[in-house]
Amino acid sequence: MKTPIKSLQTVKIIILGFVIILTAGVVRAERSEITKEQVVKAQKAWGDALVNLGKTYANGQDYKKAAENLVGQLYAYQTGQVLFKPTKAADIKFRTTKEGAISYFIGHNKNFPEDKGFALKPWTNVQFKNAATYINGNVAMAMGKYFFTPQKGDVVKVEYTFGYVKNDDGKLKIVLHHSSLPYTK
Repeated sequence: MKTPIKSLQTVKIIILGFVIILTAGVVRAERSEITKEQVVKAQKAWGDALVNLGKTYANGQDYKKAAENLVGQLYAYQTGQVLFKPTKAADIKFRTTKEGAISYFIGHNKNFPEDKGFALKPWTNVQFKNAATYINGNVAMAMGKYFFTPQKGDVVKVEYTFGYVKNDDGKLKIVLHHSSLPYTK
């Protein structure tokens, strides 16, 4: 009689294990799902960080550290490859390293001599206008136009595609950054 009871206990433990695994999977799936609102929030954080970087430079503060923080907090270099194609890059068009991204923002890097420091303008505002957003679980992509407002002069319109992943603490990180000036005939 003890054998059926042990078998029943074993079955209960196995069923309980499956329930825990399935429940954990559901919780993880819910946590991983990116929303359009999170994409918009990540875009605002990027724009605000870019404006802040320019202010840091203009105020004579440690803009190199601010650029490292911007890239470290908003891009997913710590988790793997990031595809970064900046707007004004002709010689080294594709940046696959954190160093290349930071150089684009602040310049002054002998490995990327064409970089003049895009973020050092400084800009007073960055506004995203998404044309479309694609979301699949913990991956999202958005493309559209963003508008950079300088202290003086006209707003600069640039086209972008950004790709995001959600990290373990629920924050979106950029894994794809492609921007370009609009095509004209």
